[in-house]
Amino acid sequence: MGKKYVENIANMEEDFAQWYTDVVKKTDLVDYGPVKGTMVIKPYGYAIWENIQNYLNEEFKKCGVKNAYFPMFIPESYLKKEAEHVEGFAPEVAVVTYAGGKELEERLIVRPTSETIICEMYAKWIKSYRDLPVKMNQWCNVVRWEKTTRPFLRTSEFLWQEGHTVYSTYEEAEDDAKKMLQVYKKLGEEFLAIPFFTGKKTESEKFPGAENTYTIEAMMHDGKSLQSGTTHNLGQKFAKAFNIKFLNKEEKLEYGYSTSWGVSTRLIGALIMVHGDDRGLVLPPNVAPIQTIIVPIGKDNDLVKKISKEIENKLKENNIRVEIDERDNSPGWKFNEWEMKGVPIRLEIGERDLEQGEITIFRRDTLEKTRIKIEDVEKEVLNLLIDIQKNMYKKAKDYRDKRIAQATSISEILEVVDSKKFARVNICSDENCCIKVKDETGATSRMIENENLKLGNKCAICGNPATRTVLFARSY
Repeated sequence: MGKKYVENIANMEEDFAQWYTDVVKKTDLVDYGPVKGTMVIKPYGYAIWENIQNYLNEEFKKCGVKNAYFPMFIPESYLKKEAEHVEGFAPEVAVVTYAGGKELEERLIVRPTSETIICEMYAKWIKSYRDLPVKMNQWCNVVRWEKTTRPFLRTSEFLWQEGHTVYSTYEEAEDDAKKMLQVYKKLGEEFLAIPFFTGKKTESEKFPGAENTYTIEAMMHDGKSLQSGTTHNLGQKFAKAFNIKFLNKEEKLEYGYSTSWGVSTRLIGALIMVHGDDRGLVLPPNVAPIQTIIVPIGKDNDLVKKISKEIENKLKENNIRVEIDERDNSPGWKFNEWEMKGVPIRLEIGERDLEQGEITIFRRDTLEKTRIKIEDVEKEVLNLLIDIQKNMYKKAKDYRDKRIAQATSISEILEVVDSKKFARVNICSDENCCIKVKDETGATSRMIENENLKLGNKCAICGNPATRTVLFARSY
């Protein structure tokens, strides 16, 4: 590494957009792909995604979901079968017209999502109530040709998981959509240290073709919302479009009820913008590719080498993701580098400390340093990883909860979102009121918090009786 110290990153309060770009580039998460709007996820960034995959795969299996894989090329006629669905994705689809040295008889869509092709296959496989429920998930890439892109947040190609189910009743499908929403909420609380808002989307913001859409929304450090995952009760719309029928117990044919749900590499963007600071990344231990980095000081000292290796082995025996930084750089350079990359714990092992039977332990979330006895290192690291995870969740939740304000008019909504907060608004059931807020403030309805407001509340937009409480925010 040719430079003496790691390059600085922009101040997040002064230029949040540049800060974000600096962090994703300088921490080795991504590089830009050769095609505009694409990204190369480098090993450090991909390791975060792998940890998310591993967590979710375990949770999906608990719900009886099995992994599969479906083709990325979708006949254009499939997309046209569900009119609302194709209208919603038309501006973003990438189309293949030429392949194998000739024009294709039917154009192919590079999957923006897989409802259509999966429903086509389900129609072949499902014949009886005995075949239900069907619960499958796939990990794959999708393509949505975005005009404005930013790594992880909005790219022309990204990675995700998409679950697709079919049930025999509407109630089962609705229950599935809500159950998977709770899986995603748990992912935030237990793994990513992100306090997600969870709730139902308003009519104008729901997934094209869905009966109901549920969302997890996270507040970023700049007060904007990031839709971090969604679940959808698709009712019978796709079943009717793709002829997914089954013989019920009375031997009568009826259409199935389907759901879909997914999260993507956008979650990595959420991690960066919820937890990051002016030094760079701050990663929760549960998702961090490296949970503990060991930095030998005076690495040519045989005792330093020996103790460093012994500690590494002990931590690995405790299933802690740990590495030793043996590169030929100064300790100060290494400290800066690993702080920027957000590693939760750093162990500094130096000759002088060893003479006292001690080493120095540093925690990234609070930037605190303490000295511990060598014989206590396993216990101290294990306990500190748990404490860091809890502290990061609490810090993020406290920050979020302080930045929500009640608004009782369009002007107040504008004032709230201009101050980088979420606006909590009592509003009527007329979706035009939500659309009016968007048109006049640039804030969109992120989710419905409460669908059963007591009588006496007035809509902040039109003054009619309010039936629900909705969160509004500017968003990515």
